[in-house]
Amino acid sequence: MLGIDKTHTDKEESDVISDLLNRNTLMLINDDFHTFDFVVDALVDVCRHDPDQAEQCAYITHYKGKCDVKKGDMSTIKPMRDRLAEKGLKVNIV
Repeated sequence: MLGIDKTHTDKEESDVISDLLNRNTLMLINDDFHTFDFVVDALVDVCRHDPDQAEQCAYITHYKGKCDVKKGDMSTIKPMRDRLAEKGLKVNIV
């Protein structure tokens, strides 16, 4: 019979729950105002996307109306939201 390390299992469950509770999504909303290049540059600058990733997010936002551009804890996501909003982009945290 295999022994189960309950302490190890409880820690893994705790880590998963913590990840889920602290995972926030930064959502970029299409505004039909800013240029494609402006949005790409903003995502590279603020969210540290590589240019290809930023371009993909811009396309998704353009064609689907929104795109989740970053996931993480609130202390990481909120400053990014604030900086993108300062640039005039429509962003939400969900």
